[in-house]
Amino acid sequence: MSARRSLVWLGLTPEPEQELPAAVAALRSPAAGRPPSALVAAERHRVERLVLRGTQRGWLRYLREVTDLVVRAAGSQTNDPKAALLAGEVVLDHHRMLIGLPGAGYDRTALQRHELERALARLRERPEPALVGPSEPWSTI
Repeated sequence: MSARRSLVWLGLTPEPEQELPAAVAALRSPAAGRPPSALVAAERHRVERLVLRGTQRGWLRYLREVTDLVVRAAGSQTNDPKAALLAGEVVLDHHRMLIGLPGAGYDRTALQRHELERALARLRERPEPALVGPSEPWSTI
């Protein structure tokens, strides 16, 4: 690891590493409901690789992808909004905390914060889906 590489971004919060893999897998999954375990494992591996070997710039690119997934889900009435709400809230909280770090991360994420705030408002306005039968939440993966 280079002595010049800034690691300050790693100290923000553990929630993205803990919460995003299952939520992002659900957003990427072609079928509604619980995402395939292989997709969740792939997301966990990607996040782990970014945290252990990546840079702040690479991490922010990943969070840009997550933001795009949340915005897309907010514009679709077919998806269950739970995964998008969770992912959007985690990324928005992360991006708000960037204000306390040196560098331009906070300024670079201004548009994403705005997009996430709008998407989360749309997702929160949706009525709760009715349960048809016994259900197991996707977040228990």
